[in-house]
Parts: sequence; C-alpha cells; structure tokens
Amino acid sequence: MSSKIWLITGSSAGMGRAMTEIVLSQGDIVVATLRKPSAIDDLVQKYPKERLLVVRVDVSKKDEIAAAFEKAREVYGRIDVVFSNAGYGILGETESVPEDTARKLFDTNFWGALNVALEAIRFFRDVNKPQGGRLINNSSIVGVTPSPGVSFYGATKHALQGVMESLAKELNPAWNIKIINLCPGRFATRGVTSDSMVTTNPLPTYDFEGSLTKLMRGVMPSAARPGDAVKGMQVVYHQLAKLEDPPLNIPLGKDAVKGFGDTAKLFSDTVVACASFSDNVSHDE
Repeated sequence: MSSKIWLITGSSAGMGRAMTEIVLSQGDIVVATLRKPSAIDDLVQKYPKERLLVVRVDVSKKDEIAAAFEKAREVYGRIDVVFSNAGYGILGETESVPEDTARKLFDTNFWGALNVALEAIRFFRDVNKPQGGRLINNSSIVGVTPSPGVSFYGATKHALQGVMESLAKELNPAWNIKIINLCPGRFATRGVTSDSMVTTNPLPTYDFEGSLTKLMRGVMPSAARPGDAVKGMQVVYHQLAKLEDPPLNIPLGKDAVKGFGDTAKLFSDTVVACASFSDNVSHDE
C-alpha cells in the first residue's frame, strides 16, 4: 500500500506536532506547515526530505496557504488528508477584548481555517487523480458548548463548524471528499501558554461573587487537562481518518462526549418546552 500524504497546519506544537510525529512514524508523508519552521528542526534531522516537506505558512495569509498546496503538488502530486490545526485563543471577558484583537483571532481561527478548507476542496477535486480526500478541522468542544471567558475563541469555532456544515452539503458526492470537524475537550497541549493564548486585562466590574470569567481566569492556566494529545491523535490517525462515512462533528475526550450529550439534551428539552409557541405563526390558508 502506498504512503498517504498529509498536509498539517500548525505543526510546531500541541496536536499538530503530535499528529505530524504519528503520521511520520507510520511511514506516511507529511507536508508540515507552520509559522516558525525551526520548531521542528529535530524532525527534519530525523526524516528524509522525501518523507517530510516543511513549508512556512501563516494561515492568516491566503497566498501562503495557496503556495503550500502548490508546493505539495510539485513535490508529491497529490494530498490525501489535510489536518487543519493552526489556531490560538483569547482568555477574558467579552467586554475586555478589543475589536482589533478579536478580528485578528478570526483571521486565523476562522478565515485561515476556511481558506485552508477551500484550498483542500479544490485540490482534492481538481488535482488528485482519482478525486477525493479527507479534511479534518481541529475545532473544539466550545464550538458546541460555549464557555465563559473564551467567547471569541468559541465564536470562531462555532462559525467554522457552521460554514463547514453548509460546505459539506454543497459538495458533489462523486468528488469523494469527506469533512470532519474534530471537537476535542481539554487536552494537555500548549493551548493555555502565552504563545497560544492571549489574555486581556481583567475588568473590575466582573470582579463579583460567582463571576464565571473570574473563575476561568484563575483556573485556566493550571486546570486539569485529562486528554493526552498523543493518544488523541492516534485515534484520529488510526480510526477517524479511516472511517468510510464519518460523522461531520466528532467529540474527542470524555468531557467532549459529555458536552455533546448535554447540548443535545438541552436542545431536546427546549423543543418540548417551546414547541407550542409555533402553533399559530403560519400564514392562514
């Protein structure tokens, strides 16, 4: 069986780094994209150029995304799986986040991921022979179950999942393109460190008893993160990436499974409680 070719964004650390290492260890090929290529110099020393192609990409820059896919075409001729992982977060009250800071987050987490997705769709359809491929978006449980203190991060994930759900319905099944929104819970990654989490200055008005954002500010840096990133990415590589007909949104981690269940129950209960409000809102015949 020939090696699969993966393009991975955000390969420098966390789940992106873990996935890069796993794919390479299994004999497959990686096009690793990241803002600081030197972060994976150890992997460059370990694997030959035929197995690991490193491309500098800032996903907030559309031309750099396109250039990475073109480089993959020149070197390998196809891409089988795209793992879209690049992103970061903002911790703080919604009111405390300057608009330009929030827009910059959307440039990476939403527009960056969307542009990676659109380039992947085009590549899978127009370049791959035969057509087909898998796009795995690394989203978050907060894209399903919102959390205080990370409203804009959650908003980017909600927006991305929403557009992906529409996009998935637009694709011609004959193209053989599968989309997965991976929604991890709390995993031990660099996601709460200074280089991946912007923290705003606290607003005094939110310093009240029972303030959930104040609680989040206190516990986020040291909160228990039960998920093991390597084990999680092994599940993605060995199981989810090979599902014949994968669900569009997949929870990863027991806390994410609970979040999906709680959200589903909340929607179900709301439908029962509010259904009668719609009894008399249609046009009269």
